[in-house]
Amino acid sequence: MIRAALSIWILFAVVCLGRGHHLGDQSHEDGHDHHHHNESDHSTSTLELVSSANTDFAMRLYKKLAAQKDLQGKNIFFSPISVTLALAALSVGARGDTHQQIFTGLGFNSSLLTQVDVDKAFQTLLTGFNGTSQEDLRAGTALFVEETFRPRAKYMEVVKQEYLADVFTVDLSNTAESVSTINKYVAEKTNGKIEKLVEDLDPATLMYLVSYMYFKGTWELPFDPMDTKEDVFNVDEQTQVPVQMMNMEESVNTYYDKESSTSVLQLQYNGSSSMLLVLPDKGLAELEEVIGQKHVNKWLKWMRQKQTNISIPKFSIKMSHSLNNVLSEMGMQEMFSGISANLSGISDFRLEVSKVVHQATLDVDEAGASAAAATGIELNYRSVHKIPVLKFNRPFIVLITDSNNGNIFFMGKIVNPNI
Repeated sequence: MIRAALSIWILFAVVCLGRGHHLGDQSHEDGHDHHHHNESDHSTSTLELVSSANTDFAMRLYKKLAAQKDLQGKNIFFSPISVTLALAALSVGARGDTHQQIFTGLGFNSSLLTQVDVDKAFQTLLTGFNGTSQEDLRAGTALFVEETFRPRAKYMEVVKQEYLADVFTVDLSNTAESVSTINKYVAEKTNGKIEKLVEDLDPATLMYLVSYMYFKGTWELPFDPMDTKEDVFNVDEQTQVPVQMMNMEESVNTYYDKESSTSVLQLQYNGSSSMLLVLPDKGLAELEEVIGQKHVNKWLKWMRQKQTNISIPKFSIKMSHSLNNVLSEMGMQEMFSGISANLSGISDFRLEVSKVVHQATLDVDEAGASAAAATGIELNYRSVHKIPVLKFNRPFIVLITDSNNGNIFFMGKIVNPNI
């Protein structure tokens, strides 16, 4: 039987709002009502289970990335929900051990969740993301299918209906034209932030599965550009770099986690999303070893408003991660194997996954952002007359979360805002 490669390209873009032009109508034209007011108890509990698994996966993926030798001392930024989205869409066509590895790797408990449960949960999440009004937020998938390749009708039906997939038939043997087609689609979905996802094509590729997430939010409490001053960011004990530091004194949500000696700041966007800036007292290494879903849940639960003087650097970064090795380490190795990969739910062809690539851009400024940076801390609770100070002038962790269901849209760490 013919062996072919199924390439999965996972991408997302995060941008700030403030000085850019407004995006047009971004609703997904799938012809379905996006508002399900009468969800059953089962579907609600299913959504909670999937969202909880998504958060747990985000933490495990972050720790795996942070432990990679080639990423030591470097910025990390990614969209866990985008990675999960692509792999969940792939799992629709996986069978046997390959399916079990993807399901388990994503944190889905097969005794509590069926594939149909997961599919329906993602449809609910995606329609919610794309139906938001106060933020520019959109997510979805796309399939670019070789014109001579015929995937199973059932697989195509599920990914189009439940994963809001756009489907395109392309001549993948015409490398230049296909690359241009995919990159044009990606650029459009990310408002030009990711212009060249695909460099070239493997001649054996029969299908590209793309997932994307785009977020553009304004701060509920914007920073005043007049208060932005040049300052320094302490990359490590020996290295300082200059940054433009945004400053504000406002009543904001903060929490100090004594167990992990970590300060957490929550900045709300206009809408249902917020950014968590996580600043450990003694560097990131110890926190990275233990950070998990329970920490985020605790931080969000115990956040309290307090008048605080906050300082956050403004910056722009662009990142690209290859996830093949990381996902294999997380137990999803079989889908990459030409010998044992079982993706027979997609086609009779002997398919394997050749690449999982993730790209991200992030801009943070006074008007808004999609993920912020945080570092450096001074907290003073000794006197009621003194205002606590949170100064993010050294490496920190950042998360952008959905307040409605707790899903983590974006996560990463900023080690050097100038890279």
